[in-house]
Amino acid sequence: MAIVNSTILIANLHCSSCVNTIRETLLSLNPPPLSLNTSIVSQTVTVEHPAELTEDAIKAALDEAGFDLVSTPEVQSYQLRRSSLILPDILSKKRRKHAEQCLLCREEAIPTHNQLPELKLKGSSVATSYIESLDLEKADKPVGDGANGESTGEMHYTATFSVGGMTCASCVGTVTRAASEIPGVSNVAVSLIGKSASANIEDESLARAIVEAVEDGGYECEIISCEPIHNTKVPVTKPTRREQGPYRATFSVGGMTCASCVSTIRSVLQEIKGVSDISINLVGNSAAVVLDNKGLVENVVEAIEDGGYEAKLFSIESASAEQDDEGKVAGPRTISLKVDGMFCRHCPTNIMQALSKLGDKIKIEEPLKSHNDPKSVIKLSYTPSPPDFTIRNIIQTIAMVKSPPFEVSIVKPPSLEERARIMHAQEQRILLYRLISAIVLAIPTFIIGIVYMTLVPAANEIRMWFMHPIWAGNASRAQWALFILATPAMFYSAAHFHRRSIKEIYVLWRRGSKTPLLRRFVRFGSMNLLVSLGVTIAYFASIVLLALATVQSPSADSEGDEATYFDTVVFLSMFLLAGRYLEAYSKGRTADAVTALGNLRPSETLLLVPATPFELEKSDSNNTDLEKGLHEDSETIGKGMRVQKVNVDLLEIGDIVRVPHGATPPMDGIIVSKEGSQFDESSLTGESRAIKKDAGDQVFVGTINRGKMVEVKIEKLGGETMLDQIVKVVREGQTKRAPIEKFADVITGFFVPIITLLAISTWIIWLALGLSGALPESYLDAPIGGWPVWALEFAIAVFVVACPCGIGLAAPTALLVGSGLAAKFGILVRGGGEAFQEAAQLDIVVFDKTGTLTKGGDPKVTDTDIDTTCTPLNRDSILSIAHSLESASSHPLAQAVRDYCESQENVTLFATTAGAIEEKGGRGVKAEFLSPKCNAIIGNEKWVEEHDSSFSISQETLLTRWKSEGKSVIAVAIQVPSEIYRVVAVFAVSDELREESSAVIHALQAHGLGTWMISGDNPITAKAVAKTVGIPETNVIAGVLPHEKAEKVKWLQLVGKKRELPKWKQTLGMKPLNERCVVAMVGDGINDAPALSAADVGVAVGSGSDVAISSASFILIKSDLRSLLTLTDLSRKVFNRVKFNFVWAIMYNAVALPIAAGVIYPAGHARLDPVWASLAMALSSVSVVLSSLLLRFYREPRTRMN
Repeated sequence: MAIVNSTILIANLHCSSCVNTIRETLLSLNPPPLSLNTSIVSQTVTVEHPAELTEDAIKAALDEAGFDLVSTPEVQSYQLRRSSLILPDILSKKRRKHAEQCLLCREEAIPTHNQLPELKLKGSSVATSYIESLDLEKADKPVGDGANGESTGEMHYTATFSVGGMTCASCVGTVTRAASEIPGVSNVAVSLIGKSASANIEDESLARAIVEAVEDGGYECEIISCEPIHNTKVPVTKPTRREQGPYRATFSVGGMTCASCVSTIRSVLQEIKGVSDISINLVGNSAAVVLDNKGLVENVVEAIEDGGYEAKLFSIESASAEQDDEGKVAGPRTISLKVDGMFCRHCPTNIMQALSKLGDKIKIEEPLKSHNDPKSVIKLSYTPSPPDFTIRNIIQTIAMVKSPPFEVSIVKPPSLEERARIMHAQEQRILLYRLISAIVLAIPTFIIGIVYMTLVPAANEIRMWFMHPIWAGNASRAQWALFILATPAMFYSAAHFHRRSIKEIYVLWRRGSKTPLLRRFVRFGSMNLLVSLGVTIAYFASIVLLALATVQSPSADSEGDEATYFDTVVFLSMFLLAGRYLEAYSKGRTADAVTALGNLRPSETLLLVPATPFELEKSDSNNTDLEKGLHEDSETIGKGMRVQKVNVDLLEIGDIVRVPHGATPPMDGIIVSKEGSQFDESSLTGESRAIKKDAGDQVFVGTINRGKMVEVKIEKLGGETMLDQIVKVVREGQTKRAPIEKFADVITGFFVPIITLLAISTWIIWLALGLSGALPESYLDAPIGGWPVWALEFAIAVFVVACPCGIGLAAPTALLVGSGLAAKFGILVRGGGEAFQEAAQLDIVVFDKTGTLTKGGDPKVTDTDIDTTCTPLNRDSILSIAHSLESASSHPLAQAVRDYCESQENVTLFATTAGAIEEKGGRGVKAEFLSPKCNAIIGNEKWVEEHDSSFSISQETLLTRWKSEGKSVIAVAIQVPSEIYRVVAVFAVSDELREESSAVIHALQAHGLGTWMISGDNPITAKAVAKTVGIPETNVIAGVLPHEKAEKVKWLQLVGKKRELPKWKQTLGMKPLNERCVVAMVGDGINDAPALSAADVGVAVGSGSDVAISSASFILIKSDLRSLLTLTDLSRKVFNRVKFNFVWAIMYNAVALPIAAGVIYPAGHARLDPVWASLAMALSSVSVVLSSLLLRFYREPRTRMN
C-alpha cells in the first residue's frame, strides 16, 4: 500500500477545540488517515494517508467543516539568496540546456519555459506517484490518543520569541506586562538588547496569543520556537511496527548515592524482558540501556521509581545503526534541502524517482511541490553511516539527475543571534529612511527658517520675498513654505514615534485590559510618547498660529508673520531620528563579542573520502594536492583515500577531516593522526599559549592549528559543540537581570507620567505668571499668540529633552558587553547581571582543596604502610580488598588507591563482596566480603574512629609526618570473624598543587579579599596545603562533609569579615551595599555543588563535574585559577560602569529638565529651544551606550597576566 504525507495550512486553526474538530472530521473519511499531526503554532495539519484517500478529499472535508485552507506551507530558506538581477539570456540558455537533457521535455517538444504547464501537487497524482515509487516501509501508526500531536496528559511548553521595536526599559515592561496578563503564561523574560523574549505556556495556542498581545502594544513579534516541557512520567504507548527496536535509551536517575544503589537499579532492570546492555553512571546520575521496543520505556521508568529512585527519559535513539569504535550511535537526522535549477514540471518527479533508488535509507517528510515553486525545498530524514551513506550521497543523487547538475544546498534556520542581528538591521534601515527624509526636509527648512528669517539683514531682497504675505491675511510666504516642509516630517519622518505611542495607549485602555485604573494614570507610555507629544504639540500649535495669521490684516510694511514652530517640527524629527539611529547602531555593537564567537566556525573543510577506481588508476601515491582533491595516502584509513573540499554543513559524526596549519577544526572531534600538533585555544579559553594536542586528544571548533597538519574524527555537529554551548550559556546569562536593574524599572515606570505632569505644570506656571503681570513685558518675545504661545515653548522643550532610554540602557548594555568580554577571556557568565553585581562586591573567596587549589586530576600514592601482623590476611589480600572498596567510589583519592593496587606485581584482584557496598560521602566505603571472609572499611581517620578502631603508635607517627607534608591519608581496617576492626594499611596520597595557586591567593589578598579553604580532608593536611599557598591557618575549615560545606559558607556570610572600603569612601561616610559578607565559592566536584549553590557567587573550574558547573554562577572554561583574578576585576569594572551609567543618565535628566523648564530664563533670557532640547535628548541615550562600549577596551589585570 502506497502511503502519502500531505501538509495543509489552515488560517483559522486557533485552539485545542479546532484540533479535535479536525481529528473527528478526518477520521470519518473512508479510508481513514493513518496518522494526524496538528500544530496550533504553525497552523498546519500533516496527514499520513493511503494513496486512495486523495489530498483533494481531505481539503474538501476540512473546507466543509468551516476551516480556511491556504496553499501548502513552504519551508523558508534563511540563506542569502542570489541576486534576482540574472541576465535573461543566461537563464534561457540554462532552460534550453535543460530541455536538451530532459527526455520528457523533448517528447512533449516544449519550445520555451513560458509554455510549460503548471505542475499541481495532488495527493492522488504527483505526490502519490513518487511516494509509491519510493516504496518506503510505513508503520501502521494508530490514530488514537495523541495521534494528533496533542498530549493527553498535562503538557507545558517553553516558547521563544523575537521582539522588534523595543528601545528602553519601559518597552521591556510593556512587553512583559502584555504577556504576563494572559492566563496560562508564566516566567516571562524579555531581553532588550537581544530583541527576544521567552515564556512558559500551558498550551501551544498561547504562543499566538502572546504574539497578538505584543503586536497590539506596537511591537513586532515572531515565534522562534515552542518546545514541550516533558513530564517525568513517560506516556504509555502501544508498541507499533515503527517503534520496534532495538533502541538505546538514556535516563537521568536521581537519588543514587553509592555503589549499592547502582547494584539495586541494575538488578531491577535485569528482570525486565527486552532490556539489555545496562550501563549505570553513579557520578553522572544516569543510566543507559538497550530496549527491544519503545514501549519498554515506561517499564524501565516504573521499575527504577519502584526501587525508590527518580527516573526521567533523557533521550532515545535507534541502536540498529552501525556504531563507531567508541560505541557511539549515529542518530537519525532530519534536514531540508533547497533545489535550484528546476525548469519543467518533470524535474520534481525525476528527483523523487532518483531518491526512491536509495530505498529505506531515507524517508520523505515533505516532497517537492513544483518546478516553479520559489522555495523548491524537500524535507527528508535519514540515518547517516559514514563514509558509506551520508547527506553528501543524498545531495549527489539529487544533483546528478540532470546535466547541468541541480544546485542543492541545506536550508538552515537562523540562530537567535542571527535573528536579533536581522531585526537590528531592519530597525536601523527603517530609521535611516526616515532620517534621510528628515535631513532632506531640514536643508530647505534651515535655509528658509534660519538663514533668511534670522541671519540675513531685513533689507535682503530674498528675505523680503519670503516674508511677504500671500494667500490669506498676514501669513508670510515663509510660513506657508515651512508648513509644507513640516507636514511630511510630522506624518512620515516622525510617524515611527506616533505609531508606537498610539499603540501603547491603546493597549493600556483597550476593552478587557487588566491594568488597574489608577495604574493607567501613574504608569504609562515610553520615550516614544514623549517624543510624539513634543512633535505633535509643536506642529498643531504652529497650525493654530498659522490660522491666526491668516485672519490678521496684512502689516503696513508688507512683512508677514513668522511666529510658528514648523522649523522646530522638522529639526526635532531630524535630531530625534539621528539619536535613535545612533542608539540602534550602538546597541547592535554591544553584542559583537558574542557574535564574534559564532563567526569562528569555518565554512569549508577538507574531508577524507574513498577514492574511485578511476582515481586510483590515475593518481600517484604520495603525490598529494589537497586543494584539488587528488588521491593520497591517509595514515588513519589507509590507502585509497582522497581529500575533498566540502561545506561544513555536509559533515556527519564519524567523518575524518584534515586540519592544515593555520586552520580551525570544522566541528569538535578527536585527533586520530599518529602525531599531534599545537592548537591555539585563546578564542575559547583566553589562554594565549598554544596547547599540545596528541592522538586521542579532543580539539574544538574555533581553535587554530599552529603546528603541522592533523586528521580529526568528527564527534559533535553544530549545536552540540563546545563553541555552541559557550554561546548558549552566554545567551542564557544575558537574560538574567541584575538587582540594580529593578531600580531602573521603578524610575522608567513612572518617568513618562512625571514628565507629562512636569511639562503641563511648566506651561501653567509660566502662563499664570505672565497673565498675572508678575513677568515683565520684555519676556514676551512671541509676536502672536501672547503668553500661552510663549509658555508653550518651555513645555515642548520639557517633553523633548526628557529621556528614559539612558536610564533603561545603563545596565543591560554594560552587562552585555561584560558577558561578551568574559567569554573572550574564557569565563562563562551563567548567572547574568546578578552574578556580575555580586562578584563586584565580594568580601571572601572560599576554595575547595582537591581539584581546585590542587590539580586533582591524577593524584598518586606516594607512601604506604601495610601491617600483616594484626590480621590473618596477607599483603595481596589486603590490596585486593582495598581495590574492591575504592572501585565503588568516584573520588580522585579513590582512583589513586585503585591505580596503586593495580600497579603492584603478583596481586590478584579477586575479592568478592557478599552484599551491597556502602559509601558515606566525606568519610569512606564499607563492605562485607566472601572471599576472603571479612568486613572491611576504607576512608579517612574519622571513618576508622566511627568503627571503634584505632591506629598503632608507629602508624600515628607516619600519619603525622605525612599530613605535615600536605598529603592526604587513607586507611584500611579489616574485621575478621569474632574480631574488632584493625587498621591493616595506610596510604599517603599526594595531589600536586597548581602552579598558580599561591600567586592567585596573594593577589586576592592584596585586593582586600579574605581567602578561606574548606576541605573534607584532615585538618593537618588541609592546614599544610593552606600554609603553602598563603591561606592563614585560622581560615581553614577541614574534615567537613559535602552538605556541611554549604553550612560553613552560610556561616561565613553571617560572621565573616567584610572588605574595608577605600579611604575616600570612608571619608564621605559611605557604607557597604550589603550588611552581610558576600562570599564566593570556587570548586570543581560533585561534593562542591551544595556549597556552590549556597554561596553568593559560585565559580566552577572548567575541569570539574557537570553537577558543579550547573550549580555555578561563573564557569572557568580553562582550568586555571588566574582566570579568577580576571573575573573579579572585570566584575568590578562592569558594575562600576553600570553605576556610572545610571548616575550619568539621571544627572543628565536632572540638569536638562530644569533648564528646559526655564529656570535660567531670567538670566539674560537664556532658554533651551525645543530644537536643541531634542539634540540633548538624543545625546543622552547615545552617550550611555557609548560609555558601555568603552568596556571593550578592557585589558586583563597585570597580576593575571604575570
